[in-house]
Amino acid sequence: MLSETQIESSYLGQFIPVHYHHNMLMDENRMTHFKAAIDYAVFPGAKVLELGGGTGVLSWFAAAHAQKVWCVEFNPDMVREARRMLSKNRYGERVEVIHADAFEYLPPEPVDVVICEMIHVGMLREKQVEVIEAFKRRYKARFGGPLPRFIPEAVLMAVQPLQQHYGFHGFHAPIVQFQEHGESPRTIELAEPSIYSTLDFAYPTGLDIAWEGEFRIARDGTVNALRFVTRNILAVTRHPPGTIDWLNHYMALPLERPVRVTAHDLLRVRFAYRAGGSIPSLQAALEVELVNDPLHATGPLQRAYA
Repeated sequence: MLSETQIESSYLGQFIPVHYHHNMLMDENRMTHFKAAIDYAVFPGAKVLELGGGTGVLSWFAAAHAQKVWCVEFNPDMVREARRMLSKNRYGERVEVIHADAFEYLPPEPVDVVICEMIHVGMLREKQVEVIEAFKRRYKARFGGPLPRFIPEAVLMAVQPLQQHYGFHGFHAPIVQFQEHGESPRTIELAEPSIYSTLDFAYPTGLDIAWEGEFRIARDGTVNALRFVTRNILAVTRHPPGTIDWLNHYMALPLERPVRVTAHDLLRVRFAYRAGGSIPSLQAALEVELVNDPLHATGPLQRAYA
């Protein structure tokens, strides 16, 4: 029987099934932008560490330029899969796949770039923030500064009120939905999104995320969901100046008690959660409040438990 720690580890993504990693290989949006960022950041002769390597594809991108890549993976099935796949590819011999816990592993020497793609919308479920912070502490203790460059370099997160259609062939089911980018006939955006958190991995990053903000409603409707948007800044470029970004699928969380709104209403939203926590932990913390005057609420607080 699994211990509580093992259940937590499994649930939070450390043992994502092999076929899920195969799907990520087929995600053209993900692959294109990570390759571009790695090609930009990894210079000839660099030393690279990947924390949570999966199939090893991102380590392989780095190996095209790097002298040496350490690819750390905790799931033994993925360790075998990564070694098998890398053996079939040119430059695969430059990648050493290490079966170890990313929370504990340090490379045998300083590195120039660290890749960590443990990314979920809102920095939920997977342990990217915690792994990177633990790595920075241990790395400084052993090697001193400076810290290596991180991919991604930063994360921007935003939230947006929606009217979401929850009918499925007549079956009403207010469920968590992961959405493609762009317009959808099932989704009505009731206000512009608002940024609620920015994480810059070059600096100390806390695990606790909390926000309270207000939205000016753009049209009549019913707020029955909040959309969470996560933009990963994979690399900041100098020539030309700009960024290489990867936008996660949107995540729409339903509200248990929808809030009827009209254009120009003011909607107050608040929530708090911990990076790496579960989606239900965020759902339990969601609160929305309709406000007529920016200083005064007009009715009881609407709590959003999915």
